[in-house]
Amino acid sequence: MKIRSLELETVCGITSRLPDNILPEIAFAGKSNVGKSSLINGLLNRKSFARTSSQPGKTQTINFYNINNFMYCVDLPGYGFAKVSKEIQEKWGRMIENYLQKSKVLKAVFLLIDIRHEPSENDVNMYRWILSNGYKPIIIATKLDKINRSQVQKHIKLIRAKLETDNNTVIIPFSAETKQGRDEIWELIDEMTGWVEPEK
Repeated sequence: MKIRSLELETVCGITSRLPDNILPEIAFAGKSNVGKSSLINGLLNRKSFARTSSQPGKTQTINFYNINNFMYCVDLPGYGFAKVSKEIQEKWGRMIENYLQKSKVLKAVFLLIDIRHEPSENDVNMYRWILSNGYKPIIIATKLDKINRSQVQKHIKLIRAKLETDNNTVIIPFSAETKQGRDEIWELIDEMTGWVEPEK
């Protein structure tokens, strides 16, 4: 998909009412500091549209980005951020669950996992939780440029084993630096939303 128009249309906090969208939605979940904002900026060809930060836990709202007036990219709050109180974490959790259960137009959930490390307990819980809400997560293994190419398959195998995925689960290695994996992610999104590039 070529980005022709882009707008941060809706920002939902803990007490906000979720929008009743009719355009297809694609959601992105991941623990704090996994590179979610960098991935979204990379997909949208913008340097700092989604705010990136070295400080984890920056995304504390559900952000709906309207792309080409055709679909929404939905940025979910990062999970597993220790410096946020348990009570706030639980509220974020309920907010995400509420979204997963209530959206009528959510086509897929991409779950971001740092390729350098074995998935954490929080990652495993999130993966199972998304499954239990009726979605089959597509895994994006972020920070690909931080490991040697020879190590990639070994790390992907580790992610599969820890999450106990089936063989059909898609895992896409991604680098925000080199944009490797970007085209594969867009191909999947285009397929799931039914996007066809307009003829010139």
